[in-house]
Amino acid sequence: MANDPSIYERRESAARSYCRAFPASFTRARGSELFTEDGTRYIDFLGGCSSLNYGHNDPDMKAALVQHLAGDGLAHALDFHTDAKAAFLTAFDDHILAPRGMDYRIMMTGPTGTNAVEAAIKLARKVTGRRNVIAFTNGFHGMTMGALALTGNAGKRGGAGGGALGDVTHMPYEGALGEGVDTLAVIEELLGNPSSGVDAPAAFVFEPIQGEGGLNAASDDWMRGIEKLARKHGALVIVDDIQAGIGRSGTYFSFEKADIKPDMITQAKSLSGFGLPFAALLIKPELDVWKPAEHNGTFRGNTHAFVTARVAIEKFWKDKSFERELTAKIDLLSGEIQAVADMVEGAKPKGRGMMQGVDVGDGDLAGKICARAYEKGLVIETSGAHDEVIKFLAPLTTPNDLIREGFAILQEATREVLAETAGA
Repeated sequence: MANDPSIYERRESAARSYCRAFPASFTRARGSELFTEDGTRYIDFLGGCSSLNYGHNDPDMKAALVQHLAGDGLAHALDFHTDAKAAFLTAFDDHILAPRGMDYRIMMTGPTGTNAVEAAIKLARKVTGRRNVIAFTNGFHGMTMGALALTGNAGKRGGAGGGALGDVTHMPYEGALGEGVDTLAVIEELLGNPSSGVDAPAAFVFEPIQGEGGLNAASDDWMRGIEKLARKHGALVIVDDIQAGIGRSGTYFSFEKADIKPDMITQAKSLSGFGLPFAALLIKPELDVWKPAEHNGTFRGNTHAFVTARVAIEKFWKDKSFERELTAKIDLLSGEIQAVADMVEGAKPKGRGMMQGVDVGDGDLAGKICARAYEKGLVIETSGAHDEVIKFLAPLTTPNDLIREGFAILQEATREVLAETAGA
C-alpha cells in the first residue's frame, strides 16, 4: 500500500530540500539507478552528493553487512575495540596510507562531515593557541556553528539566526578575483601587513574542488602556495576532502597530484562506501595531542560503516585498476560536459575528475534545465553562489552507456529549455 504523500507536508520540517526538486517517492536503488513505488526508473547523477561513489547497494558491501548483522555483530560500540574497526583500520593503513607514504592517526569524529570539520578546527586552535582560521570564498564546510563560520554561502549562514560566526577570515579562492589576480599574493600581502586586521591564523582550511561553491578547482600550484604560506606563518593546513575525496577527483585524495602534506584531512560522505554515516579526521601523529575523551561523541565510529568501508577499500583500492578505469571515464565525462556547454552561449565547463559540471551563467536557467531533466528521468542538481552550475556527481562506478544516456537526457532538456526561453 502506497504511503500518503501529505505526511511530508504535515509532519516533516520545512528544512527539507532535495525532495522539493525531486518529489517522487523512491523505494529501491541499484548502482546508478533509482526506482519509485510504481517502478519508474531514474538515472542518478546526484549520488547522495558524493556519498555514493560506489553506487547504491554494492553487492559485496551488502553481503558483508548482512553477514555482520546475521552474526549479531555489534551495531553500536562507542570507541570500543572491535573486529570490524580493526579490519577497517588495517585496510585503510595497508591500501590507502602506506602506498602513498602517508602517516596519519585516524580520529573517529561522529556521523557526518561537519563533525570532522569541527574536530579539525578545534584541534588546530588547541595546538597553535590561536583563534583565527582562514577559509575561502565559495567554500562549504558544514552546518554546525564552527563549520558554518568557515562556509561562505549567505543562505546557509543565515540559518544561524544571527548567531556568532566569528574567528574566521575569508580569503579569495583561486580565480575568485578574476583570472588576472594572483590570490596567493593577495593573501600574502594581508598576512604580512601588521595593520591589515587579519590575526595570525591557526589554520588554513580549503577544498581542492569546491562542491557546493560551484566546482571551482584549485590548481596544484595554488595548493602548494597555500601550504607554503601556512608554513611561513606558523599555521596548519587542513584539507576538506569530504566531497572531492575518495576517488571523486580521479585519485583517492583530491590533492595527491599537488604533492602537499596536509596536517589534517577530513573524510566523510563516501568513506563508508555504502551511504552509511561515517566521518573521520586524519591527523599527523605529532598533532594528536587530545587527552582521552577530550573530544568525543556517542556515535564516533559506526560499526556497520567499518564493515562496508573495509570492503570498499579492498575492492576498489588494493591496486591501481580502479584509478585506471576512472581515467578513461573522466575523458568520457569531459567530452559530455563540453557538449552541453557548447549548447549554451557563454557557458563553460567547471571542476575536474568525476566532479565536473557546466556553468550556464544563470541560476534560473540551470534550475529549469535540471527540473526538465528530472521530468525525463534524470536526477541532477545545481551548485554555485547563484546555483548557476549544473553539477555531475554520479557514482564513480556508473557504466559508460548510462553516462551517455543521462547526458542525452540533459542535452534534450537543455535544448527544450533554451527554445522555450528564446520564444518567451
